[in-house]
Amino acid sequence: MLPKLATPKYDMIVPSTGKPITYRPYVVREEKILLIAMESKDEKQIESAVLDIIKECVESPIDVNSLTTFDVEFMFVTLRSKSVGEGIKLSPKCEHCDEQNQTKIDLDKVIVANLDKVDTHVKLTDDISIDLKWTTMKDRNNDLTKESETETVINLMAASVDVIYSGEETFSHTDVTFEEIIDFIESLNTDQFEKIVEVLAKTPYLSYDMKYDCVKCKKENTMELNGLIDFFQ
Repeated sequence: MLPKLATPKYDMIVPSTGKPITYRPYVVREEKILLIAMESKDEKQIESAVLDIIKECVESPIDVNSLTTFDVEFMFVTLRSKSVGEGIKLSPKCEHCDEQNQTKIDLDKVIVANLDKVDTHVKLTDDISIDLKWTTMKDRNNDLTKESETETVINLMAASVDVIYSGEETFSHTDVTFEEIIDFIESLNTDQFEKIVEVLAKTPYLSYDMKYDCVKCKKENTMELNGLIDFFQ
């Protein structure tokens, strides 16, 4: 019988919950899934591969459908850092002369921006207010995107409603239908709608400030990488 290689274990904190989980680095079997997905350049396939790798490598009980987008992105970057090294090479173009450069970023310095800076309670009237939540992978799987951009925004907003307060009454999103929340959103006036948009515009996201001097023009470049795709171009 062939020997089994020992696999180290690590802990990380899930950004949206603050709870610790235990994971192992991914191995060639899982990296193959990722590479095939990245070759396709299909975002849905890449997302599916990332979720599959998280399921395989996280050893603590976890429901990936309950994770937010920024949870998934942070968890995968952390996994990648321990699996293939904390540094990855990118080839950005200089913003001054368009020359392509080679630079390396440190995955251990990637953060989740806005995580502790957003008040998700929104007061709509003297009697009515709502608590918002960040959308989860389950919400994304429900395909909230519609042909109309306005309908897509309303669907995403409805999926972000956690609790509605009306006087002494409280309505959790689990107690009402999605259609009822849609009707509630569509009954808002423009100012109330914009209050919710302003909060959701501050959704936490994966972030890294990249700086480098161009090899050709020698000028400094500063750019923010945000979202998983930016880290693997």
